[in-house]
Amino acid sequence: MPEPGTASPATAAGPAPWRLFVPKLVTALRQGYGLPDLRADLIAGLTVAIVALPLAMALAIASGTTPDKGLVTAIVAGFLISALGGSRYQIGGPTGAFVVVVFNVIAQHGYDGLVLATLMAGVLLLALGYGRVGTYIKYVPYPVVTGFTAGIAVIIFTSQIKDLLGLTMVVTPAEFAAKLAAYADALPTIHWPTVAVAFGSLAVILAIRHWKPQLPVFLIAVVAGSLAVMALGLPVDTIGSRFGGIPTELPTPVFPEITWKRLVELSPSAFTIAFLAGIESLLSAVVADGMTGRKHRSNCELVAQGAANIASALFGGLPATGAIARTATNVRSGARTPVAGMAHAVFLLLFMLVLAPLAVFVPLASLAAVLVIVAWNMAEVDHFRHLMKAPVGDRVVLILTFSLTVLVDLTVAIQVGVVLAAFLFMHRMANAVEVETHTRVIDDDEDDFAKAPTPDYPPLPEGVEVYRISGPFFFGAAAKLGEVLDRIRKPPRVFILRMRLVPLIDATGGHALEEFLRRCEAHGTQVILSGVQDQPRRLMGELGLAGRVRFAPDTPTAIAEAERLLRG
Repeated sequence: MPEPGTASPATAAGPAPWRLFVPKLVTALRQGYGLPDLRADLIAGLTVAIVALPLAMALAIASGTTPDKGLVTAIVAGFLISALGGSRYQIGGPTGAFVVVVFNVIAQHGYDGLVLATLMAGVLLLALGYGRVGTYIKYVPYPVVTGFTAGIAVIIFTSQIKDLLGLTMVVTPAEFAAKLAAYADALPTIHWPTVAVAFGSLAVILAIRHWKPQLPVFLIAVVAGSLAVMALGLPVDTIGSRFGGIPTELPTPVFPEITWKRLVELSPSAFTIAFLAGIESLLSAVVADGMTGRKHRSNCELVAQGAANIASALFGGLPATGAIARTATNVRSGARTPVAGMAHAVFLLLFMLVLAPLAVFVPLASLAAVLVIVAWNMAEVDHFRHLMKAPVGDRVVLILTFSLTVLVDLTVAIQVGVVLAAFLFMHRMANAVEVETHTRVIDDDEDDFAKAPTPDYPPLPEGVEVYRISGPFFFGAAAKLGEVLDRIRKPPRVFILRMRLVPLIDATGGHALEEFLRRCEAHGTQVILSGVQDQPRRLMGELGLAGRVRFAPDTPTAIAEAERLLRG
């Protein structure tokens, strides 16, 4: 036993490597799990399943396959992501980010090619997780993530125009410009009953979101559209008329045919699927952390994503990852442990077994309306507009990533965006004041086992905390600021952030600072920035952050200001 007040060897050197791969389900059960926890998790799981049911089918149809593929993915992959993952609240399944990739892979290589690409992506995710690359993958620049997410949203929206308007088209081109031209040519074939169902479903979604946002709006809209079609006998396409319904049981696992030629052909697609699954799952886990104050295990999460995608491929599903909106719904519904996510998958299985005969009446126009809302949510217009106030270089990365995603290819967009962001950072570093710092830019996962750092400042007034950022606050270091409040058990009344050694901040750092200020404001904590240099101060002004903080020329002045605020 270590002496009181000292850390054990394992703690002092950081968590034992194997502990970073312990699923949060195991951690939660070890901490104690009773009937109240089970009741809360079951209610949350049922709530999320109701939300996921129409989404899973709609995303599968948008991806160019059948609705049952989406349900299988949500059931099989969703269960494993929750059971094996590194987040307490993660909900997994098909997401909008995969629609473009899946559609293109199926168009070029067939559904069998998609199954093999998903299997390869799962193996790659396992390798990335066990290689502890999750520590690094979460540092993809914010303009790149926003750019390709907004681009995917545009593609999803345009892919639904045919079903929204009921256009008669023999072939729908995959390329963006060609698709718009084909829609224009087919516009005379617009089908007004389909338009009525689609926009009626949209109206139901928007009205319920305005008046009763806690209700499962997507499911209500789909049910309302189905009832309208049946009651009025409207001649519109439904799941039954186009796909013949959905099966009432899970398929038998089948191992795909593997050849060296197919592996080479599908490797770019597998890389893209793995990259998207890793990025979106970690973003979703970060969102859940921010809502709950917990902390996920990034590499454990990648391992779970790998296992889930392998299983989804074997069961004939689609690529899967953490779904941000469904994870947020899970948190708001009162989930306590990963059992909620597992329950969500079980409830979806029960829905599939019991409600499959009714799915034949679901109009595709209603599912298209659901995807229009999904696309709007993915676009994150406010974040896009906010980034357009960032420095010119970040705006170029954002717009170029967005444009390449829409007009060329998602893989090319990500590659170009990341490389351009790296060159932009190097250019900024070359023009920045040289600062000697021994602070590590990228730390290993700390998760629940980390020991809080020992402050290096003298005694302070009660209710005041002082931290220092040392070195450029760029996209590789932005995540560190969000961890500061997590390390403080009781939020302080005044938070002093020393920034004299910060020569520059980029858009991702500015976004992290904005999120930090938002969390401080929520806790009633006032923030004082001391010693801020010219470039960071200009960026804060451009992003509208300067009015939300107090500035001090040095730390003693900041402490004096904090004491005045405490007295006031």
